[in-house]
Amino acid sequence: MTSERRSPDTHESAATGEKRAGTRLAARNLSHGFENGAILEDISIAVEPGEILAVVGPSGTGKTTLFRLLAMFERPTDGTVEVDGDDVWELPEERRLAVRRRVGMAFQSRSLFSSTVVENVSYGLRVRRAWSARLRDAVESAFGSDEPSETVVTALQTVGMADKIHRDAASLSAGEAQRVAIARALAPDPDVLLLDEPTSNLDPRNTAAIESAMRAARDRGIAVALATHDMQQAQRVSDRTAVLLDGTCIESGPTAQVFESPADDRVRRFVEGKLVY
Repeated sequence: MTSERRSPDTHESAATGEKRAGTRLAARNLSHGFENGAILEDISIAVEPGEILAVVGPSGTGKTTLFRLLAMFERPTDGTVEVDGDDVWELPEERRLAVRRRVGMAFQSRSLFSSTVVENVSYGLRVRRAWSARLRDAVESAFGSDEPSETVVTALQTVGMADKIHRDAASLSAGEAQRVAIARALAPDPDVLLLDEPTSNLDPRNTAAIESAMRAARDRGIAVALATHDMQQAQRVSDRTAVLLDGTCIESGPTAQVFESPADDRVRRFVEGKLVY
């Protein structure tokens, strides 16, 4: 069953204690392709403040490409990526960069630097030093003393890794490394968090810790989008689900509805674990 939907009105920011208005991130009629053909075609989905959206589909259907476009790493071939109704690629560059910094992303590859856990998580604050008054105090705290900032500690607590704050990142297990990568994305207190297959090939303990972190981020008013091929995970954690097949979103809606009474027969076969043609 899907978890209970939270109100997206206002939520408290973990970094400052201020009320977070929330940010809506959306793809509208989005298509993207490369020289050998289209990867995504005419996708319209949105993730709202204070909810978890699961984007499900088999491997190769374009989930990672979609998330890279939503994170503004690339410009779509057609259609728009919108933040609170603004087409981000039509904004002046300075404003677009400010909007982009409100979106955090953790990749399936979970690449960490050859340093300690705290240095990895603090990195996001360092590169955002000048962009937002909201983070100024956190940055000064993080790099003005030998003690880790409250922001960094909170991010590590969210993923259950605060007890390993001074560990060498190279000594972590795959699951622990993924949790640190998510903490790094959370440390700058983003308005939107994109997670691309965050628990792929992880053990149940690390999977549970990451799912708990998703819920905690959702409850703070962060808009969380999760790309996964794990049907049970989508049902456990998401408020809404969008199903991608062959590069197209063929159905989206409340998670319980999508899994229990899908409107599209291809979705029904997919969620039942059958081959989809």
